[in-house]
Amino acid sequence: MLSLMMGQWIDRCLIDARLTWLLVYRTEKYKKLKAEVEKQSKKLEKKKEIGDATDRSQKKKLERQEEKLKNNNRDLSFVKMKSMFAIGFAFTALLSMFNSIFDGRVVAKLPFTPISLLQGISHRNLGGDDYTHCSFIFLYILCTMSVRQNIQKVLGLAPSRAASKQAGGLFGPPPQLSK
Repeated sequence: MLSLMMGQWIDRCLIDARLTWLLVYRTEKYKKLKAEVEKQSKKLEKKKEIGDATDRSQKKKLERQEEKLKNNNRDLSFVKMKSMFAIGFAFTALLSMFNSIFDGRVVAKLPFTPISLLQGISHRNLGGDDYTHCSFIFLYILCTMSVRQNIQKVLGLAPSRAASKQAGGLFGPPPQLSK
């Protein structure tokens, strides 16, 4: 059963990647914005490495470039947003269907006992007190977190390191001006 579920997740991630490519990555607007972000990221990285921002005009110029990069990253996120809504809707429906199929079934046996914070999800709708039994939703979350990222990297759909580093991310620190 585990191999069947892994196959379904890999298929799901491949469909996700294909839909994202169709709705986002093949569009001219995305390609233009991505190229601009890459170019600006590299240019900004070079300027920060040089570290020659001692006079006021150089600092202002660096700030303007960082602001432009930030705006282009925001525009890139908006371009990706439409596919994220479509994919989110489609896979919420799939999650609901798979959840009804595997509800109450032990789909895997964990080699560890999850911490108490995760036991509610890992043992969801399963009878008994053996917390090494794994429910569908817990395995689904684990596989989605691990398989999806790797498939995006293999297919070349993951953002570049330079762009990710400059963007900062949701939990990362915001880009700082060099001193």
